[in-house]
Amino acid sequence: MRYLHFALLLFATQTLSAQSSWSAGLELQAYPTGFMPGIRIEKAMTPHDALHLRLGYNMANHGDNGVQDDERGGGFGGSLGYRYYFQSGQKGWCLGPRADVWCNRMDWKSLDAAGQTLASGTTRITVVQPTLEAGYQFRPGNSKLFVTPTLAFGYEVNVVTAGREVGQGAIFLLGIVVGMEW
Repeated sequence: MRYLHFALLLFATQTLSAQSSWSAGLELQAYPTGFMPGIRIEKAMTPHDALHLRLGYNMANHGDNGVQDDERGGGFGGSLGYRYYFQSGQKGWCLGPRADVWCNRMDWKSLDAAGQTLASGTTRITVVQPTLEAGYQFRPGNSKLFVTPTLAFGYEVNVVTAGREVGQGAIFLLGIVVGMEW
């Protein structure tokens, strides 16, 4: 958690010292076993560089893709990231890293061959998820509105686990951000 506090402090000092545009919007990322809706704020640092912060909720239904036979749950968390826009003015193609931290509660079951529950329980996990994200930001005309579809690839790591082990590993995400610049 110390690293998250440091990252938020860095984000705040950088955004307060720069005199560039802000944007905010709604973000949705989906992956094969869940989705993450959130609120996103981005601060343009230069005509090509931006930092962003997302607060959201991670809804997961791993089914039998996790360690246990049935895993489902979710939790609150957020992201801190950087984007490089290849075109000036935060539009067009963009690419950058981001790091998510999720505090999830996963309910799980272990089943026998007939599908009967052998054991069940709850595991609380803190997940760190570094990803590399690419997207394309559309801005209709000279509007302050934008739409950014994204693709991301990363890795989920359960850094703190209270309870039985649950799924972690590679993750592929499709996303979209809809927002406005001011």
